Amino acid sequence: MNFIQGLLSRLTGARSAMPDSTASASPMRGGALGTSRRASGSGSGLDRISPTRSKMLEYDHTLMWVVIALLGLGLVMVYSASIAMPDSPKYSAYTTNHFLIRHIVSLVVGLVAAVFVFRIPINTWDKWAPKLFVFSLFLLVIVLVPHIGKGVNGARRWIPLGITNMQPSEIMKLAVTIYAANYTVRKQEFMHSFSKGFLPMAFAVGTVGAMLLLEPDMGAFMVIAAIAMGLLFLGGVNAKLFGGLVLTAVGTFSLLVWASPWRRARIFAYLDPWDEQYAQGKAYQLTHSLIAFGRGEWFGVGLGGSVEKLNYLPEAHTDFILAVIGEELGFVGVLVVILLFYWIVRRAFEIGRQALALDRVFAGLVAKGIGLWIGAQTFINMGVNLGLLPTKGLTLPLVSFGGSGILLNCISIALLLRVDYENRVLMRGGKV
Repeated sequence: MNFIQGLLSRLTGARSAMPDSTASASPMRGGALGTSRRASGSGSGLDRISPTRSKMLEYDHTLMWVVIALLGLGLVMVYSASIAMPDSPKYSAYTTNHFLIRHIVSLVVGLVAAVFVFRIPINTWDKWAPKLFVFSLFLLVIVLVPHIGKGVNGARRWIPLGITNMQPSEIMKLAVTIYAANYTVRKQEFMHSFSKGFLPMAFAVGTVGAMLLLEPDMGAFMVIAAIAMGLLFLGGVNAKLFGGLVLTAVGTFSLLVWASPWRRARIFAYLDPWDEQYAQGKAYQLTHSLIAFGRGEWFGVGLGGSVEKLNYLPEAHTDFILAVIGEELGFVGVLVVILLFYWIVRRAFEIGRQALALDRVFAGLVAKGIGLWIGAQTFINMGVNLGLLPTKGLTLPLVSFGGSGILLNCISIALLLRVDYENRVLMRGGKV
């Protein structure tokens, strides 16, 4: 029984005949999505085991519903945050439903892609990891080519595809997650070596960072660096090398900030956003985000009642959607969002730990890498919205408006569910 059939059977309440409690199901055979059959029957093995045991062969329903809840909340809040945007001269050509319709299309495409990705065995991703990384790096180069890459607000981060735009940095997040896991498995015996274990991965991440800083997109670089460093640490890199890597990363980011006048000004604005010289300049987004949270108080002003979204808070439907949630749903709404993301990240690490216990190192590192990806990006986005971190252009995963972001978020969740699914098949005695 494949993923779609299992989902449909649950929605329709269809039930197959169950055997007596004394009967036992035959072992799973075939591929990762293979089925088992009795010698005297023709039904699927998943249909012929008890409900309690059959859950081991299905996906994680709780994780699925948490993701659906965040996607649903994002759909509602994107509409709420963008409904007044056509009142601005910049978006005067758009209808009030423009961003809602585009977000729905992104969700549909993302969910279709997720179903497709779920059907791909994890071993296939292991084989294609280096090629996916090279392809993603090629896209990062292409986006910098004049007349190919699309610039918005001084940043060249998108490749126009006619009806939509593709953001290569989002694809690179997935590619780095898979490649770092693959690299760690291949180089396991060299993890304590600087030249053979640490240096090649550092060079790869440094190359990606150079491309991203040319866009510029330091926020994406921070997330990618967190994924790569986290997986190297989990993969058993030498503690001294890891400490050196951390110090190098911190020193590099500090140097980049100090060498760039506009980044330096943004840091000063972050330290004192209410100063007159910053409040209407570099700290404009931050001050209005804080005002939105202040207006929301405990329970918010009510869905649709935000004032800051009325063209006061820039990028309210993307980077600062949490501020709109805080204003309309209050502290309680923000706390619910935090708890939902906490559940996803914690579950990702549990799935990864379970895969490692089954000697599936690559799958385990991929699951933990996805947890690092979602956790790091969520932390940075929330930190920016709440004034805990300097302003960065990062969306809130699964919630913010953005075609490439939603697509890659759905794909990453599908990969996580696939790792969990294969864990359950192996624990049942099947093959993947």
